[in-house]
Amino acid sequence: MNVPDTPPPSPSLRAAIAHRFSLLDDKADDAEIDRSLRAGVELSGATPWILMFAIVIASVGLNTNSNAVIIGAMLVSPLMGPIVGLGYGVGIFDFALVRRSLKNLAIAAAISLLTSTLYFMLTPLDEAQSELLARTTPSLWDVLIALAGGLAGIIGQTRREKSNVIPGVAIATALMPPLCTAGYGLANGNWSVFGGAFYLFSINCVFIAFAAVLVIEFLRLPHRKFVDPRRGRRVKGAVWLIVLLTGLPSIYLAARLVDNEVFKSRARDFVRAEFKAAHVHVLETRLTPASRDIEVTLIGPRLPQAAIAAIEGRLAGAGLQKARLSVHQAQAEDHRDEKIDIGSLKADILADIVRNSQQALQERDATIDALRRQLTSQQGWVEQSDAVTREFETQYPQCGNVLTGRALPTGAGKSVPVPFLSADCRRLPKADEIKRITEWLKVRTGQAEARLVLAAKRGKLYRQTDTQAANANMAVSAKEE
Repeated sequence: MNVPDTPPPSPSLRAAIAHRFSLLDDKADDAEIDRSLRAGVELSGATPWILMFAIVIASVGLNTNSNAVIIGAMLVSPLMGPIVGLGYGVGIFDFALVRRSLKNLAIAAAISLLTSTLYFMLTPLDEAQSELLARTTPSLWDVLIALAGGLAGIIGQTRREKSNVIPGVAIATALMPPLCTAGYGLANGNWSVFGGAFYLFSINCVFIAFAAVLVIEFLRLPHRKFVDPRRGRRVKGAVWLIVLLTGLPSIYLAARLVDNEVFKSRARDFVRAEFKAAHVHVLETRLTPASRDIEVTLIGPRLPQAAIAAIEGRLAGAGLQKARLSVHQAQAEDHRDEKIDIGSLKADILADIVRNSQQALQERDATIDALRRQLTSQQGWVEQSDAVTREFETQYPQCGNVLTGRALPTGAGKSVPVPFLSADCRRLPKADEIKRITEWLKVRTGQAEARLVLAAKRGKLYRQTDTQAANANMAVSAKEE
């Protein structure tokens, strides 16, 4: 009896998960990874030009507060190559590659700073926008972004099938905007802006390179061996020291950022609750976390100083220790009645709205009337033109192809259209008759500048006359048919 084959045992859940998340299955060859990462380090030929143009684009985007322009600049930025090459050189202990990567990164940073500084020195827009200011206070979250972006970038570059990971990493880690912001600080002599922006750029560089070191170690790419194992340990210790020295200030800045946000949230909640109970309207609230100042502007019934002191005494209970409360209240014109007439204020605003609306309606009505008069005049001229044509054809049946209209004559100061009548005649009327027709046309159209143009065919020649020719005994000109 044949025994059926038993199915192979299904892989364990652990093995399935390991296969799903394996970084070794689609890894490119070691030689291909080495060639690709080394090629990205170089900064020559077209690359410096692309870098300068990208810096100009990013500077314009920061200057005009345009997110789309900033993202476009980051997409064409060639800054990722030297940074990833630096991490790769440290990971495989190739110090010649490390030196070349540092040299190219320094050149790229210098070109970027010089370009952005020149731009911000020349641009007429000198106000710091929110996109510029956002790059001056790095924190722990920027470290996490740089580390995660660097991990994604180096993993993407070590695959057989290349993807769009690198442009995405360039956008996420935002290498270009901090350099442009540092250039803004140099151009305006603002060293705090320069320091904060350049520190953010340093965070991105260090942690992207550190992410490359981690992935290179995990993938076990071939690296140089030290004769003295202690030297290898010193290199790794130096890498960790640089990472810690770069990251520690960001932890302090992150803690300060969180503390400031907590202060703002508590202060807003406190102001909303306390002054709502006092039956006044909070016109404006200004918060200064650094000095723990809360500045409030009120409208409505004036609060006595004792009530304000009582509110200030409840700051500590709301978690706002060391905070100072400043209250500004509007002064009434009549000190005997220290109330703001809200009804009068609303009436004034409504009166302004009505006044502006009436003015707009008057301007619209005037425009409509002018257009209506123009349309009526045009319709009247069409009717008059038809009557003039019929009258002329009745009096002079030898003339045809009668055309009437209005045209703008040449010459300085001629801005009023002049009526004219033109016709083709089998024979031209006599000079005195042309003069009589001209006078009739002037009276009929009501304009002394009216023109008469008659043409007669004789053989292969046209004889042509107009009003001015009739006044000069009908001077005749000829032209070919």
